Amino acid sequence: MKRALTTEAETPPTSTEQAANKKAKADTMPVNKETDGSAFKVALDANQRWATELSTQDADYFPSSAKGQAPSILWLGCSDSRLPETTILGLKPGEVFSHRNIANIVSPTDISVLSVIEFAVFHLKVKHILVCGHTSCGGVAATLANGNLGVLDIWLQPMRALRERHAAELDKLEGAEKATFLTRLNVHASVHVLRGIPTVIEAMQERGMTVHGLIYHLDSGKLEEVDCDEPEDVRKTREAVFARK
Repeated sequence: MKRALTTEAETPPTSTEQAANKKAKADTMPVNKETDGSAFKVALDANQRWATELSTQDADYFPSSAKGQAPSILWLGCSDSRLPETTILGLKPGEVFSHRNIANIVSPTDISVLSVIEFAVFHLKVKHILVCGHTSCGGVAATLANGNLGVLDIWLQPMRALRERHAAELDKLEGAEKATFLTRLNVHASVHVLRGIPTVIEAMQERGMTVHGLIYHLDSGKLEEVDCDEPEDVRKTREAVFARK
């Protein structure tokens, strides 16, 4: 049966009703920071709110921070945007000295990371060095693949060497388990490099500074400590080779 057509014209909504409908529609739309301005402006506005809130909570924080820093921790992590070290550790700016690069690789020939380590260990006298890898790392995924990545291929060479050295173990694994295994190997390798740096050896011997390995799990927000203990004879041999007098 066909629906009967109405002969009466529908009454158009008033301007007030149109405005209300428009507002209701806007309220139900997902927030897109880009619609209200650039991400840069959003970040600047957020900074103003953050600074104001922190000053309200602790009026002495910024004046004290401006006088200098005395962090206890040096964080060596990945550049991934999901790994803000101060936030992850539940600390404030000024409590963590940090250096981040692709796949948290500590190379004995990287002047950038070596400079950070020298300043943090020798001048700031940090008590702990934390090397932190993470799950779902793009650098790890790239290392396990064989694509042409340009300059990144050079940077990832140390991890590719790990892949080669542990090929038999990696071949038995699949997917996330395989990637996490390589992440763990990479943390171990970086800790090993750190323990061979003369400034680090001296700080460990003279004032008990410690080096730790960690993996950050993106799906839980939790840090897992990686066992990086080594036999006493290995430690003594390494120190005999790399320590400076």
